[in-house]
Amino acid sequence: MRVERREPWSGVRAGDRVDVLDAREPRATWAFVAHVTNLESGDSWVEVVGGRAGDPRLRSFRPEQLYAYRSIRGGVPTTAPLCDAPLLNL
Repeated sequence: MRVERREPWSGVRAGDRVDVLDAREPRATWAFVAHVTNLESGDSWVEVVGGRAGDPRLRSFRPEQLYAYRSIRGGVPTTAPLCDAPLLNL
């Protein structure tokens, strides 16, 4: 399997905090690692590190599950996902 990893993606860089819309882990905190695309199938996902306090781990999510940090309130997104509304690099 050939994959392409991009560390700057949609306005975030490795280590930037992001919100993940995932009902299984509503209080988890995450940091962006990389956007990955399978060059053979075209599938893509986003790798993040974090989770619950004291239990950091690497996880993968669909791009439409990632949001700018502090844009999910009470389990509801207040903005569009990063894949649709990239952050501006100022």
